[in-house]
Amino acid sequence: MNKSILTKREKEVFDLLIQNKSTVEIANSLNISEKTVRNHISNAMQKLGVKGRAGAVVELLKLGELSL
Repeated sequence: MNKSILTKREKEVFDLLIQNKSTVEIANSLNISEKTVRNHISNAMQKLGVKGRAGAVVELLKLGELSL
């Protein structure tokens, strides 16, 4: 079985991000703080070795972690 690069929560954040949700909207829908949302995005970017949210989304799509 292929282990996901992202934690369950990081994946939830990116699933909402690709639906064009803002940091505030993501925080509200997951009942977490905006800072926590930014931390999840930042952690995922570090794991992927990319700069920026767009780069992370592209990598996650390539890896099959996200689908549009």
